Amino acid sequence: MSLMGILDRVADVQSFDKVIEPARKAVNAALRPQAFKDLLHGTWLGHSLHPVLVQVPVGSWVSAGVLDAVPALRPAATVMIATGVTAAVPAALTGAADWSEQDAGVRRLGALHAVANVAALGLYVGSLAARRNGRGGLGRVLSYAGLGIATGSAAVGGHMSYAQASGASHAATAARALTTDWIDLGPLDDLPEGRPALRTGKGSSVAVPLAAVRRGARVDVFIGACSHLAGPLHEGRVEEVRGQECLVCPWHGSAFDLDDGSPRRGPAANPQEKLEVRMEAGRVMARLPGRNR
Repeated sequence: MSLMGILDRVADVQSFDKVIEPARKAVNAALRPQAFKDLLHGTWLGHSLHPVLVQVPVGSWVSAGVLDAVPALRPAATVMIATGVTAAVPAALTGAADWSEQDAGVRRLGALHAVANVAALGLYVGSLAARRNGRGGLGRVLSYAGLGIATGSAAVGGHMSYAQASGASHAATAARALTTDWIDLGPLDDLPEGRPALRTGKGSSVAVPLAAVRRGARVDVFIGACSHLAGPLHEGRVEEVRGQECLVCPWHGSAFDLDDGSPRRGPAANPQEKLEVRMEAGRVMARLPGRNR
């Protein structure tokens, strides 16, 4: 069986949840207020912050491995290891914030990812202590062991990101299936005032759900699958969040600005795909904006 197959099996082991669920609740209780958690999610950035921050410890530790191979450069390797250890803390916080809001399968793999990262971090801390005490040989053994575990952990993280779409925009994926033609969403008068309604657009093989919100004579139309985990936005609500009218996902509470789809509250970090709208004889017409055509 391939490594990917093994990871998929790990993601299906429900017995892990007995340990994972209390840990998830503890993370959500610790990462407060919501504004702090949104900072960690990368809501302000437009995509997850975690993959940005992990570049520092990963890059530092890989560099240390190269420097340790050259005796004259080993003092610099110690500096790089220390840099990676320090940078691992904010990287871990962002990862924990994202992990706590994922679905069950991703959380199970994420727990494995976290355990491996903690083990790698412990080895690097031990390497620093050994080097400080003049035991350079042991320090190098520990750091190379840490690099090996961190590399395996990175493979797990990659599987979460690419095979399980952790951190990907589910709205952007749905938008790719939607026709680029104008879509007739029916009469304006059929839309309820101030709350989302389900409409559909023609897709390549199936109908694509859309969420339409009427505010007087104005209608805002979004891809119906939340960018975070594809929650049904038409089942959500309209709410003022940080001074802006937002469409709120019913699953995890992500809030998207009705004006432009930008996230105003996490866990979503990616914006929600919004359609252009025009009126024709009292009927609502919508299509993807030019950048998606």
